[in-house]
Amino acid sequence: MDNLKISTAQFENKSGDKDYNLSVIEKLAAEAAAKGSQVIAFHECSITGYTFARNLSKEQMLDIAEYIPDGKSVLKLQQIAAKYHITLLAGLFEKDENDHIFKAYVCVDETGLKAKYRKLHPFINPHLTPGNEYCVFDIHGWKCGILICYDNNIVENVRATKLLGADIIFMPHVTMCTPSTRPGAGFVNPELWENREADPTSLRLEFDGMKGRDWLMKWLPARAYDNGIYAVFSNPIGMDDDQLKNGCSMIVDPFGDVIAECRSFDDSFETVTISAEKLIQAGGNRYVKARRPELYRDIIGMDHHSEQKVVWMKNNMI
Repeated sequence: MDNLKISTAQFENKSGDKDYNLSVIEKLAAEAAAKGSQVIAFHECSITGYTFARNLSKEQMLDIAEYIPDGKSVLKLQQIAAKYHITLLAGLFEKDENDHIFKAYVCVDETGLKAKYRKLHPFINPHLTPGNEYCVFDIHGWKCGILICYDNNIVENVRATKLLGADIIFMPHVTMCTPSTRPGAGFVNPELWENREADPTSLRLEFDGMKGRDWLMKWLPARAYDNGIYAVFSNPIGMDDDQLKNGCSMIVDPFGDVIAECRSFDDSFETVTISAEKLIQAGGNRYVKARRPELYRDIIGMDHHSEQKVVWMKNNMI
């Protein structure tokens, strides 16, 4: 595989304003392409907005959701990809002909839709239908997968995507800065965002502490390290509905090292060139080969009732 120049982005989306969000996606994609990037990845529901959907009825969800690949947003993504000769990954709510609603993430290039993935563990709205398939596809000779936000917290999903052939896993999120049972978690005061120019230090301390980046670094590098993959993490910056998000969009290599990270409070992206050499050198490559599935095949596959709780959601039983 040839080296691949890839970008991860973050921006402050507007709830339900697809035209605005797509305009920012185009701006950042154009800038990344001008600097030689071949791929740019945006966050979960970057086209539609995310957190505001917790208050929407099914009719309102159907109104904002789109068909894929024929909806206007995916067609716009394709136009952007063709104009700037760059592969784009972005998220939105999807509907089908039976009025099922999904949390979707797509990969588009100038030829059209390359991949579509439906979140396996959605929770922001009770009318969402879980996806039931993993997704592995090709970008410039690299095998890639997608896992959205909560999907990455179930370690089996990451390993399964790796075993299906993925060497890059795109991990779009809207995460951090919300309450949890873990020590140090919680919302970040929106007043700190409003005052970010006068007092960036206080905001950065909240963003980088246990409410934000310190928590992320407990698990994200481990997902990349254990599986010998590149993890492309994307997350919004700024207000998402009434919740403040801290960005930290980053790319982690197969050694578990952060090799690119957005540190600005502005809409931005960071770019790095990745190589196939690390995939072989990293310990994860050896660990995957050393597996003994005959020991735990039946354990992992035993009957289990899936129960998903999200502490900050009022109805946390999904």
